[in-house]
Formats: sequence, C-alpha cells, structure tokens
Amino acid sequence: MKKILILSSNPKNTTNLRLEEEVREIKKTLQLSPHRDEFKIITESAVQIDDLTRFLSHHQPTIVHFCGHGSGTDGLILEDNYGHQQLVSTQSLAKLFDLFQQQVECVVLNACYSKEQAAAIHQHIDCVVGMNKAIGDRAAIKFNIRFYTALFSKRDYQNCFQMGCAAIDLQGIPEYATPEIKIRRRRYQREEAINTVKPNKNNDMSNDNKSGQNRSVSIGGSVTGGAIQTGDYDTANINFQQVSLPAPETVNIQAEFNALREIIAKLETSDSRKIDHAFEDAQEEIKKPQPDKDEVGEALNRALKYAKKAEGFASVVEKLQPHLAKTTAWLGDNWHKLLGFVGLTI
Repeated sequence: MKKILILSSNPKNTTNLRLEEEVREIKKTLQLSPHRDEFKIITESAVQIDDLTRFLSHHQPTIVHFCGHGSGTDGLILEDNYGHQQLVSTQSLAKLFDLFQQQVECVVLNACYSKEQAAAIHQHIDCVVGMNKAIGDRAAIKFNIRFYTALFSKRDYQNCFQMGCAAIDLQGIPEYATPEIKIRRRRYQREEAINTVKPNKNNDMSNDNKSGQNRSVSIGGSVTGGAIQTGDYDTANINFQQVSLPAPETVNIQAEFNALREIIAKLETSDSRKIDHAFEDAQEEIKKPQPDKDEVGEALNRALKYAKKAEGFASVVEKLQPHLAKTTAWLGDNWHKLLGFVGLTI
C-alpha cells in the first residue's frame, strides 16, 4: 500500500489558503478510484518544524505532499508554537529527505516559489514537484485533482504531472506552466546487483582477505609521465601524472559521462544511490540545448567524492583517467581540479 502524507501549514500571519478544500478534493479523488484499497491518505495540519522528522518516521509515507506557503530561496513556511510563521530552510529540507530517500518516492510542494526547495530535495528523492512562481488556489486544486486521479489509476509520476498541468490549461488558467517536475528513474535493481556482488579470490578482494584489514590510498605530489599506480591490496600509491587535454569541441560529452558512470557503478559502496543521483542530475543538464557546465561540474564533483570513499576506488583510477580528462576539457578551466581525483594534473 502506498501512503500519501499530506502536510499543511497556513500560519495566522499569512494569506489564508483553501487548504481544507485541497485536502478534501484529494481524499474525494481516492474514494472514487477503483484502486482505493491500494492507497492510504494521512493528513497532518498546522505543521511545525519539529513535526517533520516525527511524521516522516511515524507514517513512513511513499509520497509527501506539502500545501502551504513558500518563500523562494528562503525556504518553506511552517508554524511556530503560537501559530505564527516560521521558516524551514532549503538546505535543512534537503538534509531531512536524505534520511528518508529509501522510503519516499515522490515529494509534491504545492507552495508558491518552491522551485528552489524542489531542486535541493531532488538530490535525494527521485521525483519532486515544485512551483516556479506564485500559484493561485484554483490552479493548485485543479492540478492536484488530476495529478492524484492519474496516480490512483496507477500511472507513473511523469504522466501524473502532465495530467495535472493539462487540467490547469483546459480550464483556461494561465498558470499551467507554473508546476515543474524533477524526475529520474528509480534504481532498485541496480542497487541490488551492486550489493550482492561477491568478489572472487582472483581479484584480491575475497571475504577472507577483507576481514580485519586496513586499506588506504596515498596520493603523492610528484608530476611525472610514468606509471600511476603501485602497491598491493592494502595500500595503493598514486603519483600525479601530467596530461594534455583535447579541444572541448572534440569531446562527445554524453559518451564520456556514460563511460564514467559505468566504471563507477561497479564499485561496492553504500553511497551508490547518492552517486546515481549525482549522475542523473548531470545527465539531465547535459541533455539541454545549452547546458550549464558549472551545474554539470558540481554534480560530477559530488559523484566522485562519494566514489572516492569506496574501498575499490584505487583499482578503477586508471580506467577513469582518459574519460575524466576529456570530460574536464569539455567543462572548462573551472573544473580541471576534478583531475586530482584520479591522479592527473595539467
């Protein structure tokens, strides 16, 4: 059964919203669905900051729906002990949902100017809907009715979002482009495959060998053109190698990213899901007609930081080097620092 946790907040000193009607329409939509026994709606109103962790832990929802006020880059508006507004920051929300990423599939922020929070939460949650500007009650309610009509018909989240936007447009409401979705495919099977890999005795990583051993990677500062990696299973020594980068226009960035991702995916690490999220964010930006290279670089930097923590990272450094060299060439001077992850320098 999928649980939908609806959190609402309309503090005394903020504009009055039709939140009760919004919640009522979502419940009514479920009651009319032939699949109503497969979903459960849980509502919590007058939500305070301290409530967030408690409600997420207690109810264990699949979908979290927030209805209330947003404040742009400052965060979302909840209530204090006296019913007045209190901001919860964008960064704090992202950290909170990081703790529940295995449980929560989708977050809907039905609040004005919640695009910033949606982007931050999407680092950890696969599907997040936010609003890129103010949205009126009528548009918000129409979106919700059709979004959940599609959801309760067991459609995927992308289709639910499209139906919600179409409902606003069909009513002649100009806010049909206000909702925005950030979505990636969930990767349960891939994670399971990574977590169940059993290293064999031929690759120096058998279970017997791993027990009680201390592994380390030391990186030297010498710039040479010789061999990069030496050492045994316990210690890998990496010396920086000077490299020449190709012209950015000659780089097939999609192919290089695919190669980097494929190599890193073979690492056995508890951060595999975070690495996937970082690569998905980068891929989403790369597909745009004019990608923001700094956003791509930041996402790749995040992925490499998590990958570097994996025990077997030193063993894939040599494979990563040619692909990361071409990728940093495409990214530009600001991102040549990424070469240091694999022992390269300009």
